[in-house]
Amino acid sequence: QGIGRPSVYHAVVVIFLEFFAWGLLTTPMLTVLHETFPHHTFLMNGLIQGVKGFLSFLSAPLIGALSDAWGRKSFLLLTVFFTCVPIPLMQISPWWYFALISVSGIFSVTFSVIFAYVADVTQEHQRTTAYGLVSATFAASLVTSPAIGAYLSASYGDSLVVLVATLVAVVDICFILLAVPESLPEKIRPASWGSSISWEQADPFASLKKVRKDSTVLLICITVLLSYLPEAGQYSSFFLYLRQIIGFGSASIAAFIAVVGILSIIAQTVFLSILMRSIGNKNTVLLGLGFQIFQLAWYGFGSQSWMMWAAGAVAAMSSITFPAISALVSRNAEADQQGVVQGIITGVRGLCNGLGPALYGFIFFLFHVELNELLPDNTSEKKTKQNPSDKRLVIPGAPFLVGACIVFLAFLVALFIPESSKANSTKKHSNSISSSLSNNLDQSNEEDIEPLLQDSSI
Repeated sequence: QGIGRPSVYHAVVVIFLEFFAWGLLTTPMLTVLHETFPHHTFLMNGLIQGVKGFLSFLSAPLIGALSDAWGRKSFLLLTVFFTCVPIPLMQISPWWYFALISVSGIFSVTFSVIFAYVADVTQEHQRTTAYGLVSATFAASLVTSPAIGAYLSASYGDSLVVLVATLVAVVDICFILLAVPESLPEKIRPASWGSSISWEQADPFASLKKVRKDSTVLLICITVLLSYLPEAGQYSSFFLYLRQIIGFGSASIAAFIAVVGILSIIAQTVFLSILMRSIGNKNTVLLGLGFQIFQLAWYGFGSQSWMMWAAGAVAAMSSITFPAISALVSRNAEADQQGVVQGIITGVRGLCNGLGPALYGFIFFLFHVELNELLPDNTSEKKTKQNPSDKRLVIPGAPFLVGACIVFLAFLVALFIPESSKANSTKKHSNSISSSLSNNLDQSNEEDIEPLLQDSSI
């Protein structure tokens, strides 16, 4: 079934259409979010995104293991369908829309299946290029779609945007049904569909339990936890913050996403390689963390739109952190540990995707940052400032300042990471770390790394 032989291009089309559909909804979602939750908007947004992220973290290993047994195509269809099901409900029933977004986290692991699909159809020496193509496609969809959605919303209203996004999602589902061939060879699958899946394969915390086995991996995991926790929270609430607190219009938000996205791609392709060669791997990680601290503090204290744009440029440079950490992990692990250790890092990031949004929403709530009214699209930033007669002293950017402090702790931890410790100490723990997980995770978790653009502040 499907058109032609399975290839990377099938995966690229699936990813582009799914995230293009969601990118179109950037502007309407901000409006619907506040209309649905006029009180404690930031808190509810954090809880919704937090539940979704945590459910994705719990379900990713199981869905990956099932796709190893039953094939990729059926799980591509399952993940894309349930991820896109909430889209038409934005106009029909906003309450059901946000409820389904939370629950859809169980199936919001398309990238896990996509990267496994790519691994099936490529040789090992081709995978880096293939993953780069998938990540670039993801970036392209998010750079273009918010601007298109903002234009359609301003010209024709939110209803048309939701309709177009729904049609794009339907096209994606039909493409999977009709055009995507199965990539997992029949001979690799178990003899029966009833083949058991072990708890070790489905346990989302299995990889995290291995962290303590190696002190270097432990330091790297703590660094990832402390640096990605604020980033995940920021990603979940930043557009709402720009729109309603700083006073960005829909066009400005779309332009901000595009500019920072393009700068992030340049930073990860051009500057990252230059820095890795000139100052070394560990120093590149430290530099990226330094940029992240600077941009979070700038977001926290900034009150004008030009400050947000300037901090966005710094945020693009901070996107080099995770690629540099991934390379550092690779240098500090033996060849037979690569998949396991990368899987550990992915597990830590998945946990942050659940905890980060909830943390930011709670801090907004503690500092009484509320949206008292739904601001029109062209509101000037002067009108967005808090009323000075308000008795509560409000720090609108408090979560970003807290995030800067957390990343500073990550910076301190990263100072103790050795530049390379592949020697006997790592080899000593090789068997204990990879004994049970390497067979299950080498194929799935090694490819389960999210696209690099998502690691940037946008």
